Formats: sequence, structure tokens, C-alpha cells
Amino acid sequence: MSKVYSANEVARHNQENDLWIVYKDGVYDVTKFLKEHPGGEEVLIELGGRDATKCFDDIGHTIEAVQLRETYKIGTVTGFVSGEPTGSSGGVQDTTIDDDNWEYTPPQYGTSHWLPVIIGTGVAIYAFLFYYLWF
Repeated sequence: MSKVYSANEVARHNQENDLWIVYKDGVYDVTKFLKEHPGGEEVLIELGGRDATKCFDDIGHTIEAVQLRETYKIGTVTGFVSGEPTGSSGGVQDTTIDDDNWEYTPPQYGTSHWLPVIIGTGVAIYAFLFYYLWF
């Protein structure tokens, strides 16, 4: 029989040297996996003590990753475990970005505030030369 943890107990394990996450109703101690995580340590640290189900499913992990995840399972959780970020970084994905309503802004290559000045100066010189040399 696996150990059952409360949501509050899981939430306390949110540091780099003591890191648990929840996937569905399972509790996983990923402390030893932190340095090996292909997506970077920051992702797991940000999810520490929280529900990582949505993030894990959204990324689309391989069968090997799912099998590896199960080797870190230490029990199950009772109660509600928040999946909301606790830090100021907005989690794995910045929640202020609206993926459905955004506008593409094309990159501005070669724009310079000096171009109009150079063109204007060239026109003025040409006009000066044209006026004094032609007449």
C-alpha cells in the first residue's frame, strides 16, 4: 500500500533540495531528477509542491519519460493541490499571454532614424548645386 500525503504536506516540498510534484493523484519526489531533467531545472522548481498534471500533459512526453516518472512515485495525495504558480515568473508559461488573441508584428530590419536625414541632406545639396550651377 502506498503512502498517502495531504495537499499541505506536498506543498511544503517545494525547494531545490526537497522537491515533490503531483501528477494526477500521484506524488513524485523529483529531487534527484532535477539536474537530469531535459527541460531544465527551472521547470521542476517552479512546479515544486504543486500539481504538474497540466504542464506534463501539455508538453507531450515520450513513453520513456512516463515510465521514468513512475520510478519517482512515492505515494498519493488527498485534497486539492494547486497548479497555480507561487512565484512571480508566471510558471512554465506566462499566464498573461493570450494565445488566442495576439497580433503578429513583423520584424523591422534596416530601419534607421538616420535614413531620412541622409536623404534630406542629399536632396538639399542637389538642389543647392542645381540652382547655383545651372543658373
